[in-house]
Amino acid sequence: MKNTKEPKNTPFELDGVSVKPGTRAKVELPLAQLYTQTPLNVPIHVIHGRKPGPVLMVSAAIHGDELNGVEIIRRLLRHSALKSLSGTLLAVPVVNVFGFIHKTRYLPDRRDLNRCFPGSETGSLGARMAWQFKSQVLDRATHAVDLHTGAVHRANLPQIRADLSNEGTAAMANAFGVPVVINSVLGEGTLREVAEAQGIPVITYEAGEALRFDESCIRAGVKGVLNILQHLGMTGARRAKMPSEPYIARSSSWVRAERDGVFLPLVALGAWIKKDDLIGRISSPFGGDDVNIHSPAAGILVGRNNMPLVNEGEALYHIARFEEVSEVAQSLEVFTNDIEEGPTLSGEPPIV
Repeated sequence: MKNTKEPKNTPFELDGVSVKPGTRAKVELPLAQLYTQTPLNVPIHVIHGRKPGPVLMVSAAIHGDELNGVEIIRRLLRHSALKSLSGTLLAVPVVNVFGFIHKTRYLPDRRDLNRCFPGSETGSLGARMAWQFKSQVLDRATHAVDLHTGAVHRANLPQIRADLSNEGTAAMANAFGVPVVINSVLGEGTLREVAEAQGIPVITYEAGEALRFDESCIRAGVKGVLNILQHLGMTGARRAKMPSEPYIARSSSWVRAERDGVFLPLVALGAWIKKDDLIGRISSPFGGDDVNIHSPAAGILVGRNNMPLVNEGEALYHIARFEEVSEVAQSLEVFTNDIEEGPTLSGEPPIV
């Protein structure tokens, strides 16, 4: 007779903590201290399945003011799909605890933690934090999803950014389930660059604005991570319909202010715009002629500046270009309706 016994998992070790199969634990990873020598720990939620499988790391708030990902992970940790997990989920709601406390993107020395990887044990504060996080958490993962938003006063349409030259990364980008995927270069010093260099497929989910919760972006993020878990074989068979094939942007570019003044946007995120369409105006608060802003190319609006007061050269709109723009616009409309009308996926009331 054949041996029909299912393979059993072994304990998962993280920073000296052993997590048994079929259990979960919260590991407090010490990354830094305040001036008072009060420790600042980064909680790592370890959900360790009974059966072996991939190790997926899901991280948020590597920029401390990008909050949608924090709520995405909070809801994810309560989801029933994790009860029958194969493999291991490493969920990190807040990577940059310094920035999170002070409601800022940066570390106390004004460094961007997502430009400090792989870091070093003897470098700057950012380098030391990056080194510790990489060596203790990222290096344990086989796959990764990094959750982001736009910067302060800038909103992003839900989108995936990934290096699609990596087959495993491209498959994750397709599986996440948002219509727009931007083939993005790997920025120097980023978590994505280091992960890909180590053979860890990683995608970045960009959605919403810093220091703000956006319910539709949160719902799409929770659903997307659940899609990734299913794609990797870490959860049971999918009950919902398969996500549609995403559209990959050929390129993207920012439209910048031609002068200082008061910016009035005339198009919404996700809008399909044609070349030379009127998309905004800049006026003087004291009167005078307006400057019309026209689109330099056809595409989908995937990012927008929400601040009315702008300086010359400031980024106003981020336009992604596609081969079939009208098809992307239709897919976005269906996706938006599904997300806004569907359940929160956590059994909790939506954020309003």
